[in-house]
Amino acid sequence: MSHNIMVQGSMSGVGKSLVAAGLCRVLFEDGHSVAPFKSQNMALNSYITPDGLEMGRAQVLQAFAAGTEPDVAMNPILLKPTSDVGSQVIVNGEIVGNMSASEYFEYKKKLIPGIMEAYGKLKASYEYIVLEGAGSPAEINLNTDDIVNMGMAKLVEAPVILVGDIDRGGVFAQLIGTLMLLKEDERARVKGLVINKFRGDRGILEPGIKMLEEKAGIPVLGVLPYTELNLEDEDSLTDRFKNRSEDADGDMIDIAVVRLPRISNFTDFAIFESIKEVNLRYIRSVRDFGQPDMVILPGSKNTMGDLKWLRESGLEKRIKEFAADNPVFGICGGYQMLGISVEDPEGVEEGGSIEGMGLLPVKTVLKNKKTRSRSAGSFKEVRGIFSGLNGLSCRGYEIHVGESENVGGEGGIISINESVDIKRDEGCQRGDVYGTYLHGIFDEGKIVRTVLSSLGKRRGIEIDPGDIPSFDEIREREFSRLSTVIRSCMNMDEIYRILG
Repeated sequence: MSHNIMVQGSMSGVGKSLVAAGLCRVLFEDGHSVAPFKSQNMALNSYITPDGLEMGRAQVLQAFAAGTEPDVAMNPILLKPTSDVGSQVIVNGEIVGNMSASEYFEYKKKLIPGIMEAYGKLKASYEYIVLEGAGSPAEINLNTDDIVNMGMAKLVEAPVILVGDIDRGGVFAQLIGTLMLLKEDERARVKGLVINKFRGDRGILEPGIKMLEEKAGIPVLGVLPYTELNLEDEDSLTDRFKNRSEDADGDMIDIAVVRLPRISNFTDFAIFESIKEVNLRYIRSVRDFGQPDMVILPGSKNTMGDLKWLRESGLEKRIKEFAADNPVFGICGGYQMLGISVEDPEGVEEGGSIEGMGLLPVKTVLKNKKTRSRSAGSFKEVRGIFSGLNGLSCRGYEIHVGESENVGGEGGIISINESVDIKRDEGCQRGDVYGTYLHGIFDEGKIVRTVLSSLGKRRGIEIDPGDIPSFDEIREREFSRLSTVIRSCMNMDEIYRILG
């Protein structure tokens, strides 16, 4: 029989996901089998499991922290926003359809049996389960039929620790206010408080901690320092989007990622942030553009809508000017935007058709059927600045609606191994403009080193970052740092007592 604990927050972005991941790692290091669980996640960063099912990256990260393989049972419901008032609803890794907020509010009650089935699968296989809530349990307008915060805690009899963010200010009001808005039986479930993202002298904080414990009637289990970790984020609250300097050091490679309104899977570029020779920044306007060495168009949950935004913002024109003499790389939705056209005959996004940027000889037709697969292969017939990629192995996953046809009469830039005897071409290039559907294309150190060396050579500077670890290796290093913080700053003896 498994024991459980649930991490809830005073609001979104307080660090619930990382606290949960840290607890998973500590339990794993202590020799226990542990699994993460979040009944309902809303995020545009998703992941494809080995069996071709889709789940949120927060639980993927936590699964890796727990030393186990991601399983869609760890995140049975995933909501991927398609507009300000609607989302694509994914249940047990499969698309159910697009729903408005009101439609989903009525529908979600039907999902409880499936949630409990998923939880039961984990309960039968793991010693401990670390659950994560969403937003805040004090969102009283959403508490009817809640399936992700206190409603979930009640279903599985989970004790709760409540996390607040001191970096944004008002942490004492956050925590006490949240407790005050809970029902009496819900308050009784909260066994401890955590103050996250603290900067400064712990001694100065002590009087506030003492008063907080007196008013709450429960202990503060930890004060976690503000710690920058190169780990995947799941949503747009990430600090990654804060621009770095447009005037990077002259010896650094400057990479600009377009921050689309519905950007997805921006974890594709996380590896660059671990390399001191790289200035990776996210741009939202022509004013932010600067003089990058490479521009990346990332994935999007609404290719047509984001392409219109790109056009209206003036960034399309600027990128096309840049592409005349410099490299541009598109991934998934960004790849589709770089083509000649995007058609939507089935109304998957906005219906109709839209002219693409015309930088790649590709036509895309959006279809209701979503491609979900893990893929591996190698670069082939790559020309231009990144010709050094030829022959290098690559791997990742594909997750997209629509099919793209290369109408330029040329092959792809990646040979995907469908089976022992069957290969298929993937991606496209024209000049120094490249596109692929393969998420995780930059996760391999050799690929990143080749890209950076090529960009440095073009600018006439020597870039030798040495052997770059894969993102899997970087992730493991960061988990060790996270574990150290959790062990040193949280009362793990009390956490184990709460776990039973």
